[in-house]
Amino acid sequence: MSGPFQSQETLNPAKPLTMASLTLAQRSNRWPVTAAGYAAWRAQALTLLSGQPFSLAREAALFRRLCGPQPGETWLDAGTSTGFYAGVLAGQGCRVLAADLSAPMLREAQRRESHSGIDWMLTNLEASGLPDAAFDGVTIGATLNETHHPARFLAELARLIRPGGQLWLMYVPRTGGPLQRLLSRPVLGGLTFPDPAWVGRQLPGCVRTDGLRMGAVAFERYVKENSGVRRGFCKKA
Repeated sequence: MSGPFQSQETLNPAKPLTMASLTLAQRSNRWPVTAAGYAAWRAQALTLLSGQPFSLAREAALFRRLCGPQPGETWLDAGTSTGFYAGVLAGQGCRVLAADLSAPMLREAQRRESHSGIDWMLTNLEASGLPDAAFDGVTIGATLNETHHPARFLAELARLIRPGGQLWLMYVPRTGGPLQRLLSRPVLGGLTFPDPAWVGRQLPGCVRTDGLRMGAVAFERYVKENSGVRRGFCKKA
């Protein structure tokens, strides 16, 4: 990877991470036992949340079809966890900076995804310190639900995308149901369930081109400041 990311394989945080700045869900992701079992949960999560068979292969195919990552592009996998999207991107010939605030998750991701095109970074992406317009694309796989300051997180990622670049989101949107209200409480996880319209307002200069709702899961593609925006589908399944 060229520029400031060349040979970047560090588990040292760009900025100190304090427990007070993290949600309970984020803190639990820093436990080795969570990292050890996360890949097994991730493989079944979308089937449980969507109410229909939804494998990782199906998720990867959806992402590739809508975003079309190309060899030589530079992507950020924001909140990589055990490296699912990083591996998909590297398999397409992209250079990837896979970032997470959990060192155990990153170690597990490095063990599972051995592509030479992936660099690893331990940081809180609400304030990454990375340069403006550094990436052709950014992927977010459920991290939006766990971040402490979702508006700050989205604004930071929008800053990092080049004009014409893409943002891919997978998250659980707001329903207003009792379970979401419980999980939003700090003592029970401190999760965030954003409304899709609110998400769009936090992404200055970005246009939503594709959206799909599958049960409790939303997939969205945004493009930043691109006059040739490719508009796709936006529906609820």
